[in-house]
This record gives sequence, C-alpha cells and structure tokens, in this order.
Amino acid sequence: MSTRIRISTGILTAAIGVFALQAIDIAGQNSTAKPPAGGNAAPRIATLKKPSAASDKPYRAPRTVDGQPDLQGYWTNATLVPLQRPAGVTTEFLPREEFEKRVAQRVAMDEEQTTPGTTGDVHYDFTQFALDKTQSPIAENYRTSLIVDPPDGRLPPQTPEAQKRLQAAAAARKQQGGQYDRVQNISQGSRCIVAGGAGPPLMDAGYNANYQIVQSKDVVMILTEMIHDARIIPIDKARPAPPAGYKGWMGASRGWWEGDTLVVETTNFNGRNPFQQASTDTLKVTERFTRKSADQIAYRFTVEDPNAWTRPWTAEAILQTIEGPIFEHACHEGNYGIANTLAGVRLAEKLAAEEAAKKGTK
Repeated sequence: MSTRIRISTGILTAAIGVFALQAIDIAGQNSTAKPPAGGNAAPRIATLKKPSAASDKPYRAPRTVDGQPDLQGYWTNATLVPLQRPAGVTTEFLPREEFEKRVAQRVAMDEEQTTPGTTGDVHYDFTQFALDKTQSPIAENYRTSLIVDPPDGRLPPQTPEAQKRLQAAAAARKQQGGQYDRVQNISQGSRCIVAGGAGPPLMDAGYNANYQIVQSKDVVMILTEMIHDARIIPIDKARPAPPAGYKGWMGASRGWWEGDTLVVETTNFNGRNPFQQASTDTLKVTERFTRKSADQIAYRFTVEDPNAWTRPWTAEAILQTIEGPIFEHACHEGNYGIANTLAGVRLAEKLAAEEAAKKGTK
C-alpha cells in the first residue's frame, strides 16, 4: 500500500497544503519561476509532453473531419494541487525535493485513513472501492495553486454584500437543524442533483473526476462521470444569448474557436449551486481548452461575479487522457435512498433516546 495515494474528499483541500505538481505554464506563457526537471515522484504521475529540442516545433492538435482541433476522448482533471495557495507559501512552484517529500508524507498519512468496522471505513476507503486517485494518471504539476491570477494564488476578497449574504445563509442553516433532520438539509451532491465536477468550471470532484468530450461541427458535448451530467455547447459565437429568465444548474454555454483554443462562455446560472459557496446567478465563467499534446489539454478558466468577488480571477489545470469508457454513475443511494437515510437517522435517534432514558432511571 505504500505506493498508493489515497485522498479523502473531506480532507482534500486542507490536507494537501502546498502539495502540488507541474512546472509548466499551461497557458502558453513563459514563467519567471522555472520548475525543476526530473522524473516522477509517485506512481502513475503523467508528465506533460513537450516538443523535442531537435525539431522545436509547436504541437499541432489533430483535426476532426470538419477541420477543428480534436479535443475528443476521455479525460481526467484529478489533481493534487489546491485551488488556493496555502498560507505562508510565496512561490509559484514547489522545488522537486519538497514535492517528493510531501508526496511521501501524504502516502504515509493516508495509509490508515479510516477506522476498520466503522461507517466511514465502508464509505470512504477509496482504495478498497477503486476510488483512489491513483487508479488514473495524474498530470505532473508542481504549482502551489491552481489560481494564477491574482498572482498571490488566492481568491480575491468577497464583496461586503457577499459576506452578509453568506452570514445570513449560515444562520438560516442553523435554524433548519441538523443535516438529516429533513431532506432539504442534505447537500445537493448527496441528493444526486449536481456534483462539483460538472462545472463550469470543471473542478476535481475528489474521485471519478472523469470526462468524455465529443465533437461535431456545431456542438461540443462534455459528459461528466459524477452524476453523469452532460453539457451541450453550441459552437456559434453569433448565436443570441439565452433569455435572462432561463436559469440552469450548469448555466447556458456558448463556444467558439480562437485558433486552436476552444473558448466557452457560460452565464444564466440559477445560483442554487454556488461556486466556492459565494457565486450568484450573475456568475460568468469563461473557459479555454487548448490541446497541448497527444494526452493533455490545457484548461484555463476565468470567473467573474460582481456580487461575489471584488474582481475576476483565473485558474489553470490540466486534463489528462485516460482509458475509456466512462461508466454510468448510478447515484441511487442519495436519490431513491433518501427516505431510507432519513428513516435510519430517526431510528438511531429513537434508540439513543431510549438508551438515555434507561440510564436515567438507574
């Protein structure tokens, strides 16, 4: 087990810390911070392919039958890079030695991530159920944050209005009771409504962070494995924007080609699945997909929401090719099983109350 990396969704962001992988500017711009050279620090870490020094020719993506850059295939955005740069870290990239040290620490920490015989052990032993990150390649990435703008790698400040809104929402949740007091208190992901990986933007879902891209002349489809959501993106910049009254969980997307880069602009979110817990229905996400090699796509996105943050911000990630196909993500336990979940919690509460009453009479 010492060669496996197992990441729990509940502790992913906090525990990764400055844990990051790849020293290449995937936006195609040279960085003043030169990443370390060398091999992989952990099994199944995929290195970004670069043009050979001999030819020094830029990579040219293969073409579809319609002459468009071909982005089709099966991809993962599984990563060990946190969205925000951790406090106290001032560099854009980790040195290789520090990266390897942190990989080793992470492996050791995840050796016993759950207690055998507990509910958590059944659900969250990712390796046992083939949900650990090492089941798929992870792109080598030495960045200390996915965020590249602002330059400090941190989310910009929230607006005063957003802070008040989030405080009011937190107070309302307290009034609603515990997570299993009623179905509305259970998270949308657990209820199989929408998962974090569906986006936009596309974010590492923790496990099953996989996608399938299919193209035609006029449309690009991105299928997300988690809850099997499919984004249908018309490739027509001149197409009128959807009416303001239309609101969707994943918004409404419009795409166009800028050279070899697919640009996708998404608006008309319903605001009920706030990105980073702060966005509203005025959110706009602009994504850029650029194939950089036979097995990797550079993915860059900019987030704008004047009702959430004081300025737009941008992040970069990598889509790494994987072996397909993607199988159905049958999220039945949080869908049809909600009634059973709540019934089980009510029974547990009843038994606990009866036990407490027995102790009180002694």
